[in-house]
Amino acid sequence: MKKIFIGSDKSGFNLKEAVKSYLLENEYTVEDIGTTDEEKPFAFFEVAEKGAKLIQNKTFERGILICGTGMGMSIVANKHEGVYGAACESVYAAEKARAINDANILCMGGWLIAPIMGVEMAKSFLNTSFTQNLEDWRARNLEKARIAVKEIEKNSFHK
Repeated sequence: MKKIFIGSDKSGFNLKEAVKSYLLENEYTVEDIGTTDEEKPFAFFEVAEKGAKLIQNKTFERGILICGTGMGMSIVANKHEGVYGAACESVYAAEKARAINDANILCMGGWLIAPIMGVEMAKSFLNTSFTQNLEDWRARNLEKARIAVKEIEKNSFHK
């Protein structure tokens, strides 16, 4: 998968720029959904909503959102059906967000994560598939869990 969106608020701008540079250097098609000018920042909730809608309408399969802690982006993104934003602070967490939780948006914190770590986290997130490198029994359980989560989601969004 070589098509990705990335977005940030002012607090995540520098980390976003570092991760975006890596992605572009590695031949990803990148759509920067903002903030594109540090002097004219977008609020985290605006960027997260825009990213979540890109997942919902299937324009993108995965994205990266960056604010101060990653938590605000994750909270807003997860208010949208079919969007699974994971606030991560390590390469391991980014990998497991994909392998175990089938997350489709990596959320990171510009106040918490150095650019070199953010790039490694993005690499791990983008290069890991659901149930990758997991035992067969665990993969089967996670497939069942994914179905159960979608049912919970359906009941939550469609009351």
